[in-house]
Amino acid sequence: MSTQHRQRLKDIDNTGFGPNSSIEGGRLVNADGSTNLRKRGIPVWERISVYHTLLRMKTSHFLIFVLVLYTSVNLFFAGLFVINGVEHLSGAEDTHTFFDKFMEAFFFSSQTLTTVGYGKIAPSGMMANTIASTESLVGILIFAVMTGLIYGRFSRPRAYLLFSPNILIAPYKDGKALMLRIASYKNNHLTDVEAQLTLGIHEHENGKIVTRFYPLKLEFAKINSLALSWTIVHHITDESPLHNITKEEVEQSKMEVIVNVKAFDDHFSNIVQQRTSYIYSQVIYGAKFLPMFERAPNGEYTILELHKINAHEMVKLPEHTHNRTA
Repeated sequence: MSTQHRQRLKDIDNTGFGPNSSIEGGRLVNADGSTNLRKRGIPVWERISVYHTLLRMKTSHFLIFVLVLYTSVNLFFAGLFVINGVEHLSGAEDTHTFFDKFMEAFFFSSQTLTTVGYGKIAPSGMMANTIASTESLVGILIFAVMTGLIYGRFSRPRAYLLFSPNILIAPYKDGKALMLRIASYKNNHLTDVEAQLTLGIHEHENGKIVTRFYPLKLEFAKINSLALSWTIVHHITDESPLHNITKEEVEQSKMEVIVNVKAFDDHFSNIVQQRTSYIYSQVIYGAKFLPMFERAPNGEYTILELHKINAHEMVKLPEHTHNRTA
């Protein structure tokens, strides 16, 4: 793969990544589809959307956040009740240690925050009632926001696509091709599935490193239904930016293949999309995918082996190809 050959091809500049990128050893898009980018120049509270952060947060992290928030609010109001005096909580046990007093206030706070109100303890006096009323309002607001967030996380349209961890350069027709494999791992049904591949590669120009982007033409850019797996194929012809690429050039190229998949989900009745990328270290030169589905023993249905999404075997590739696209 020569720079002169790529210069004869038309690159694109509408990817959202500038040509002045010189990220050595990094990647433009992370494997989960997020942009490998850190923003600065303005305060952190202005450049972070709390809503989007909580909506896209991992489930385990979200549950920990809810637990920490719930505990922190109760600790805060329990502290106010203790400062005001536990004797203003009628029905509280007459304890002598600070820990026992604080725990009485803490559990009363949790009952007030959740509006449970068992009735054993009640605030007495203007200040205690003011604190309890304020906490009740805060609890209503917090649970309203949490309910909306949980619903948003649960109902947010997602593609639920599984990408092969590696991208292969495999034999194809009379030459070779760049291939990756995807499958839907949930019980949803995707139709009108479209794929787009973009090659990003670092090149030396006027003594500096710039990044050029080239669209990779696919044999099939759209399929009607993603019922099984789909092997996305870019046929490497002499009109491809990967023309006559060798294994050594793959390892030295600092290349990155950005993959974007868009589909229609019947369950959400909405367009969903998912993105990922492959860097040069994830390219396996001289391999082909193995089948990942088979007929059930009774012949009544098909079994899709999702754990075989990356199953492949090494093969021999032709060193050079001279075929052209039609």
